[in-house]
Amino acid sequence: MDARDRVLITAAELAAVVEAGDPVTILDVRWRLDEPDGRAAYLQGHLPGAVYVSLEDELSDHAIAGRGRHPLPSGRALQAAARQWGLRDGDLVVVYDDWNRAGSARAWWVLTTAGIDRVRILDGGLQAWRSSGRALETGAVRRQPGNVTVPQDNLYAGRRPTLTAEETGNVTLLDARAPERFRGDVEPLDPVAGHIPGAKNLPSGAVLAPDGTFVGADALTRLLFDRGIGGAETLGAYCGSGVTAAITIAALAATGREAALYPGSWSEWCSDPSRPVARGPE
Repeated sequence: MDARDRVLITAAELAAVVEAGDPVTILDVRWRLDEPDGRAAYLQGHLPGAVYVSLEDELSDHAIAGRGRHPLPSGRALQAAARQWGLRDGDLVVVYDDWNRAGSARAWWVLTTAGIDRVRILDGGLQAWRSSGRALETGAVRRQPGNVTVPQDNLYAGRRPTLTAEETGNVTLLDARAPERFRGDVEPLDPVAGHIPGAKNLPSGAVLAPDGTFVGADALTRLLFDRGIGGAETLGAYCGSGVTAAITIAALAATGREAALYPGSWSEWCSDPSRPVARGPE
């Protein structure tokens, strides 16, 4: 299995798994900046058998202060939620969304850093499934409780590398936000505009093709080269609150390259007035 197949699954491949009756749990993780609660859209139409997962309530812990707008959940809380979703140890888990792979990439990152194996992102999301001519279901799905075990309780020190604010200067840092937010022209969500000094802007949308699938290794290499990044650098990624940066990390992982996530991202960084702020294109 190559790197891409360890991260992504196509609509045709998922359909073959379902048709063969192989064990699989499908998670619908709809989330977008202007509509963080995707349950209503889920109820109107989702992949057959898919369970709705709330990024805000189940893939984040808003009770934690000082770690940005989407702090990571604990392993204990994630395990309880995952069992409610029906996850069973060793089974394939497929996550999908309907907006730029944000929700599914967050779910993939959280689950894999928690120690859950065999998690795949549906490449192209809901649109890929619909474009393949396959049907949707309506209404809520509730599966039998699962038995999955989450071995990592502190996801900030889980199986995938993370960065603290102090460690961001030790890597080549990619900012996954839109260029206008990176430059500091606008900031619709956080109290300070700008970016972490030294970061390079690679918007998460740039690692997706027009149809919402992840670009291939050659295209991603060109994107990095255009930003003066070769193959030897140690990479890190951040965004506004650790959500869309996971898209960039998944794209890199699909080419066999690892990057650390700064989970608190800009929302954590800019909450401390002693931290420097850069503005402009560099």
